[in-house]
Amino acid sequence: MKYPFIDKTRLAAAGGSYGGYMADWLATHTDRFKAIISHAGVYDQTSMYATEELWFGEREMQGTPWTAPDNYKKWSPSTYAAELGKYKTPTLVVAGEQDYRVPYTQSLEFFSALQRQGVPSKLLFFPDEGHWVLSRRTASFGTRHSWIGWRPT
Repeated sequence: MKYPFIDKTRLAAAGGSYGGYMADWLATHTDRFKAIISHAGVYDQTSMYATEELWFGEREMQGTPWTAPDNYKKWSPSTYAAELGKYKTPTLVVAGEQDYRVPYTQSLEFFSALQRQGVPSKLLFFPDEGHWVLSRRTASFGTRHSWIGWRPT
């Protein structure tokens, strides 16, 4: 083993923004992790067309949803949603309603897919936050009550 200090029985993954997208991707592609935290992650590439930042998607997907639909489908964690029920990795989903970079509905879609498939999951939703949880009060609440206090089953 390359890193003998890593306890494989307690391995978790967490990410925000692009890291949130990667967390969603991991949740739909592996059972390696015992828990996942997704913050402001892209879940469906096509519905990201509701954002202000079209350039990123068009560049990464090599076109628009109507000129490169196969790329949008291939690189959307939502395409692989059925795997969530197979892996059942406990997941915490974090979103801010004022997020104009990754609309909070991306997190709601991901959370709904988790819930409908019986995956142990919680949604931490902040109506007054944007892409990042920045206010001192909100960040403190999230840390004390959800991220640290949350124990996957």
